[in-house]
Amino acid sequence: MSKRKINLFFAIITFFTLALTACSNNNSATKKSTTNQISVNYTLKEGKKTFDKKTVKVPKKAKVIAGLKKAWKVKETKGFITAIDGKTQNPKKKIYWTYTINNKFVSKGANEQTVNNKAKVKFTLAKMK
Repeated sequence: MSKRKINLFFAIITFFTLALTACSNNNSATKKSTTNQISVNYTLKEGKKTFDKKTVKVPKKAKVIAGLKKAWKVKETKGFITAIDGKTQNPKKKIYWTYTINNKFVSKGANEQTVNNKAKVKFTLAKMK
């Protein structure tokens, strides 16, 4: 009888050990995938009014357009943004999409400019002077 209890005891311990091992969180795989990602803050404005903000995770060395397309529906022509989320530029009225990164104007197209972690990208649809 005592031999049977000992075998049952070891069977229960083995079961729980295996169950806990199978349910453990594998942090090394999680860390590896998140270290290749950066967070970029996007803000969309129409004139002076902000109409949307999102923080988007993109791969390191991603282009500005990658996060923009991940968060909103975007139309572009040759790297230049022509519409974001249904808001379209109007060349006849000289209304265009422009963008800044960390409040600095950028001379490259959104498909050429890379972003860094915690960058603040602001797209503005406004009349050009």
